[in-house]
Amino acid sequence: MFRKFLIAPVCITVLLYTCACTDNKMPTVERDTTITAATAFNELFIDSVYLSSFLLSPHHYQAFTKQYRDFYSSRNYEFAWFDSTGLTEQAHNFYNLQNNHIVTTGDSALYNDALHRLYDSVSAYPTIPDSEKQRVLQLEMTLTGQFFRYAAKLYKGAEINPAELGWYIPRKKIDLTALLDSVINNGKDDPEQYVHINRLYKSLEAELARYIELEKKEVKETIPKVKRPLKKGDTSAVVPLAKSRLALLQDELFANNSNLYDADLEQAVKTYQRRNGLAEDGLISNHVIEALNVPLKRRVQQILVNMERARWLPVQRGSNFVMVNIPEFKLHVVNNSAQELEMKVIVGSALHNTVIFTAQLQYIVFSPYWNVPPSITRNEILPAIRRNGNYLSRNHMEITGYVNGLPEIRQKPGEHNSLGLVKFLFPNNYNIYLHDTPGKHLFNQAGRGFSHGCIRIEEPKKFAEYLLRNEPAYTSEVIDSLMHLGKEKWVVLKKPLPVFLVYFTAWVDQEGVLNFRKDFYGHDEKMMKKLFNN
Repeated sequence: MFRKFLIAPVCITVLLYTCACTDNKMPTVERDTTITAATAFNELFIDSVYLSSFLLSPHHYQAFTKQYRDFYSSRNYEFAWFDSTGLTEQAHNFYNLQNNHIVTTGDSALYNDALHRLYDSVSAYPTIPDSEKQRVLQLEMTLTGQFFRYAAKLYKGAEINPAELGWYIPRKKIDLTALLDSVINNGKDDPEQYVHINRLYKSLEAELARYIELEKKEVKETIPKVKRPLKKGDTSAVVPLAKSRLALLQDELFANNSNLYDADLEQAVKTYQRRNGLAEDGLISNHVIEALNVPLKRRVQQILVNMERARWLPVQRGSNFVMVNIPEFKLHVVNNSAQELEMKVIVGSALHNTVIFTAQLQYIVFSPYWNVPPSITRNEILPAIRRNGNYLSRNHMEITGYVNGLPEIRQKPGEHNSLGLVKFLFPNNYNIYLHDTPGKHLFNQAGRGFSHGCIRIEEPKKFAEYLLRNEPAYTSEVIDSLMHLGKEKWVVLKKPLPVFLVYFTAWVDQEGVLNFRKDFYGHDEKMMKKLFNN
């Protein structure tokens, strides 16, 4: 057994205060001098000068200087991971938790050889002698820093500026000092008990472990393209290759060497098409083959990229919100963690990306005008007018004024209007909103990136009914009449609804099935370069 000890003071003339984390701007925590050897759960205390010396030395943890100081000041420099008999249960639990994460996910970035050597050395003693006090101090400091690294990576995400990747939703904030304090003081072995981990992240984490195992079994044989799509009853050398790949990925097909495209394979292809956002026709087309040929290493990276995005999402515990997943071409309405509404959407094309951001849905505009954006007026409307002098009247448009010589054009309300019969506004700097469309046929396409950036929704009346469900005056009949007024009618929602426009190319759906989508804006590619550069 060893008793309390203080490290001899070291002369330090300059103290370094640096922190790369967002809570660097938080006020410094006051030292709690009520904690003493008489009142603490153990008799072990650290000299504050030793902590300063440790923080000046080069190591992985300098980004967490402020968290170190705040954490130990709040406990008057009492040890966190040791008591008078040795390492605490929380220390062993965290050590094992981190190791399990590294093994399960293959994430070696958190591996710290010095930590393992110190842990093995100190934990070998049933009771720790005074001669090991230097190692004990080093392990105490290392465990604290390793916790900050682990929690920052898992619950906050990599030190990446999301705006550089086209993501303008504010990142979730985590108080690492408070989190560690909760783990140490409450004796729980898992930090997740104090951090909200969304379902999306947890479900992807489970699939990550599965795909890492699948990658070990992968036969790296490219399936060749076909001259025409294969259907049930066809025979082709491609068929056994597709069977083998689908059997590996979906666990619902028994692979054999037959060249016959049978009913079991057709059902497996339809399932795969649904999981990958492809036309669910049961045909083995080159689109299906292209998806099947994606290496599993790439799929693992795709899962990791989307786990990173999931870490960034702000907490929406038990709330009502709208989420549009751009690569999925779907709108989801969630209330108290349950999906209440889902519909297809049309989003911005690869040339006119829909921006990733969040705002508050506040207004419904029935029978709207469409105020044509200047860029569309300049690049599309004016050339059309030069070709056809009757273009405006034929398209129910009118000029309402001029700005810097450019006409301000709007389209009148009605069935012909490009916004359809209703639009839904969540004020933002990007001039993006949800709206109806007269082009209903486009919702039958598997890939629906056709707009200039705004989002067209498949069932606008149903969405309006949902938003006004607690307003008895707005019956289905009333809403229908408002959509056919011939003039604008604005309705202000009594309770604004959060809207999240997000970009997830991998997720687990309500049925527990892993989905993938194409990275048609190239955002995954940019993030992979950030995350996997080494």
